[in-house]
Amino acid sequence: MTAEALAVSRPAFGRRQVHAVAACYFVASFAALGLPPYFTEILPDLGDGAARWAGVLYVVPTVFSALAAPLWGRLADRFGRKRLLLRAQLGLAVSFLLAGWADSLTMFTVALVLQGVLGGTFAASNGYLGAALDGPRLSRALTLMQGSARAALVFAPIVVGALSPWLSPHRQYALLALLPLAAALLLAALPEPAEAEETAEHEPEAVHPAPRAALRRLYALEFAFVFSTVISFPYLISLVEERLPGASPTLSGLLFALPHLCYLLTALAVHRAVHTRPRHGIALGFALIALGLAGHGVADTLPALVAVRLVLGAGLTLGMVGLSVLAADCARGRAPGGMFGSLEFFSKAGAVAAGVTAAVGSARFGPTAPVLIGGGMAALTVLATLLPPHPRTRWSH
Repeated sequence: MTAEALAVSRPAFGRRQVHAVAACYFVASFAALGLPPYFTEILPDLGDGAARWAGVLYVVPTVFSALAAPLWGRLADRFGRKRLLLRAQLGLAVSFLLAGWADSLTMFTVALVLQGVLGGTFAASNGYLGAALDGPRLSRALTLMQGSARAALVFAPIVVGALSPWLSPHRQYALLALLPLAAALLLAALPEPAEAEETAEHEPEAVHPAPRAALRRLYALEFAFVFSTVISFPYLISLVEERLPGASPTLSGLLFALPHLCYLLTALAVHRAVHTRPRHGIALGFALIALGLAGHGVADTLPALVAVRLVLGAGLTLGMVGLSVLAADCARGRAPGGMFGSLEFFSKAGAVAAGVTAAVGSARFGPTAPVLIGGGMAALTVLATLLPPHPRTRWSH
């Protein structure tokens, strides 16, 4: 297939298909992101009266997703990205049903392990998109996928809380299993993205993969980004309660959501601004993350907390969009399933490391410690990002 034929064939996979994949990820993420904050209510019914295992179980799906993602990515490259994306959605449905009907802590834990092993919808979705799109179109699609994740993170806990008077969060797992099933039905109507594979086979000289050094740096930046942002999540509510005694749960939830709302409102505009210079966007993003997290250490009024949350949101948006551009660049000429599976491994590893560090730091030094540790990591990453890249490393097209 010639480059001209490729230019004609690829637009067949257009905006509607990308939006469908993003929408499927959004609905399938509801239980995965909306129910873990309610573990302290779920576990007493399963025999853990003090919910002592809530913190451990919170990261169980993340750990097993990190371990399984590279394997599922390689299998997607071998057996078909659409097939493995459908497998991920159906795997989530099975694990949610098991969690919803578990009658013991052991069975609930097994269900969460299966959620991590059988899920992986984010990496599978990105691998699917990476086979159909490239360049700016792929980076925009990855930006939209991150928007789906932010939207689910904001709205899912609210919906779960609203349903709780009628159906316990535990049983909501079984109800929300319908969402990945619905997503699988919608995805079944989408095409298998075969055009990119065909081009790679017949015209290998037309695609020049980014050097391995660029891929390694992408993985390192992904780990540092997830670590420095996620570390502030688990104990933010405690920090707000310490700084604003008497703050309502609604106010605490809004403060938690502010950075993610920033992403939802500005990500596509930021993509237009940084897609030709992602390294500068990432460096500025890490600088704002460091500044915002450091501000959490001293902010003791509502306006100050709103300000530092907005600064953090600006950094989160710049960093996430810049990383999407780099990921799209690194995916050129590579099997996307394996690459995005490996990227998911480093993302999940950063989240697990952040959770463990936050727990240890908070227990020893109080709820301010996680944001200061995350700010330090972000500041160090700014310096590393601004170092001249390897001469053969391409940071943009």
